[in-house]
Amino acid sequence: MSDYYIGLMSGTSLDGADGVLVDFSAPTPRVVASASEPFPKSFRAELLALNTPSHNELHRAALAANQLAALYARVVRDLLGQAAGQGVPASRVQAIGAHGQTVRHQPQRTAPEAAGVGGYTLQLNAPALLAELTGIAVVADFRSRDVAAGGQGAPLVPAFHQHVFGQSDRAVAVLNLGGMANLSLLPRQPASGNASVMGFDCGPGNALMDVWCQQHTGQPFDADGAWAASGQLVPGLLVSLQADSYFSLPPPKSTGRDLFSLDWLAHKLAPFATERPEDIQNTLAEFTVVACIAGIKSYGKESLELIVCGGGALNQHLLQRLQAGLPVLRVSTSDQYGLPPLQVEATAFAWLARQSVKRQPGNLPSVTGAVGPRVLGAIYPA
Repeated sequence: MSDYYIGLMSGTSLDGADGVLVDFSAPTPRVVASASEPFPKSFRAELLALNTPSHNELHRAALAANQLAALYARVVRDLLGQAAGQGVPASRVQAIGAHGQTVRHQPQRTAPEAAGVGGYTLQLNAPALLAELTGIAVVADFRSRDVAAGGQGAPLVPAFHQHVFGQSDRAVAVLNLGGMANLSLLPRQPASGNASVMGFDCGPGNALMDVWCQQHTGQPFDADGAWAASGQLVPGLLVSLQADSYFSLPPPKSTGRDLFSLDWLAHKLAPFATERPEDIQNTLAEFTVVACIAGIKSYGKESLELIVCGGGALNQHLLQRLQAGLPVLRVSTSDQYGLPPLQVEATAFAWLARQSVKRQPGNLPSVTGAVGPRVLGAIYPA
């Protein structure tokens, strides 16, 4: 019997929203339809501004959340239109998993007055509005329950990665290269269960490269990494970027634009103002690659393959640099396992919505550091 869920994802790259309609009735999820909706330039700028304190931000955040829900609803309508052509009516979709747009992520305790309370994570979303606009139940706010249980609230995709990419005969690593880069280290399935899965944020993925590319070429991203490949490494800058204390922290750990912000980048670049822009781009790409390789070499020594997904999987320069730095691993992309790189995260949130509806845990304490497994998400009925 078919088992349909929709997953919606808009990540730290701020390029738009991706959506999938997935059938989970077989052991391997089957994507029935996929759609995306780019963020208008003004909306992207507003979301970026809301990542830092600004004037009237509560009002502006509420309006942005409503705008995001309307954009999500357009993606859902596109998905349902495609599905109807395959004989799948909207009434058969059990729920929509809507991640929302992260604008703050500070799961650690950051001030004395927070002692005993913990940190927080905040995703802009209007799930009640989305339920009204689509007529389908919505599951949202996936991260906060894990944070309440002492976890990082991220990354949440390793459990899904284990479900889809875990191998019975070998350990593998899965690298999601979105705005941030997060790594899932999956042991051999028969040897151990989910408790031994490890996952964490390596550091920036595409976010800093995208910003630099937009500033200097006017393009939203460095297509295929061609611009970065045309430049040369700036060794002093790479050393400075790697000096951030985040990289010496052990897992569990997660990060975002709260740390790796435009101000952070500007401070790091200030002593290198005379360098060529393409050389800066090359160094930012190498920064992403080196952080990911360090994570694998430190915690994923048994891995025999690196499966790359997210927008960065379409960047041949990044893939080549990863393979060069990990010569004993096979570097592949997720489409070789039946899931195109740009559909993996949205499919993960469809799966997380399904876990929530079935009252099954969605987090892995071994990944997030939570005190135990938790059912994630709040459900807004149709």
